[in-house]
Amino acid sequence: MIDVNVSLSRWPFRRLPADEPETLVARLRALGVTEAWVGNFDALLHQDLGAVNARTVAICRRHGDGLLRPFGAIDPMLPDWREEVRRCHEEHGMPGVRLHPDYHGYPLDDPAVTDLLDEAGRRGLIVQIALRMQDERTLHPLLKDLPRVDPARLIPLLARPSQPKIVILNALRTLSGDPLRRLLAAGEVWVDIALLEGLEGLKRLVAQIGPDRLLFGSHAPFFYPEAAHFQLKESALPAEPSEAIRRGNARTILPAT
Repeated sequence: MIDVNVSLSRWPFRRLPADEPETLVARLRALGVTEAWVGNFDALLHQDLGAVNARTVAICRRHGDGLLRPFGAIDPMLPDWREEVRRCHEEHGMPGVRLHPDYHGYPLDDPAVTDLLDEAGRRGLIVQIALRMQDERTLHPLLKDLPRVDPARLIPLLARPSQPKIVILNALRTLSGDPLRRLLAAGEVWVDIALLEGLEGLKRLVAQIGPDRLLFGSHAPFFYPEAAHFQLKESALPAEPSEAIRRGNARTILPAT
């Protein structure tokens, strides 16, 4: 199983049960995860993203025996973002980058985002976009004005040539129905199941949009990784769509090595 939504280091506002890499790796392995695409919680508030990305790579090398696959944090509002993308790709060998537009404070139709998508597409990098990291009702008081990210602003950008493969993380608590279908139809866009709620929620979602654009993502360690695994298990999907969500879809979007 490939988990496309995992983070390393400490959540800034409280300790989490599996925020030590050894514990996190053990929990993921126990669920049958063989590969985890990881960002870093430090990217939310730390200003030196180059140092954050270097730490992410170092942790992935020390722990997991190949299970942890690093994705670099990029803030397109910073003047050196292009150099950091180059470093992530050429020096760290990352398959993609992860954006946090809410914490970094920009809309998805900002011209810098367009430039970043063009650069990622040129390099063949996956772009992960975290729409949110938690329920807005539980935000720290100092973050009460954190902007909401509107994924619909991506749609005009996806018609441009040579766009990258895009993975939207933590979207399914609020993104559904026609808005979700329009986003998926606009380009090579996938969503993970981390924030999907409700009994048989995954089964209903597959009935609406099919399995081909869905990825297994747990948002661990912020959430227990067992929660997303239970969503998949209780959906009782047939073998083919279940396998696609577990690992097949993720494999198809990884850059060729």
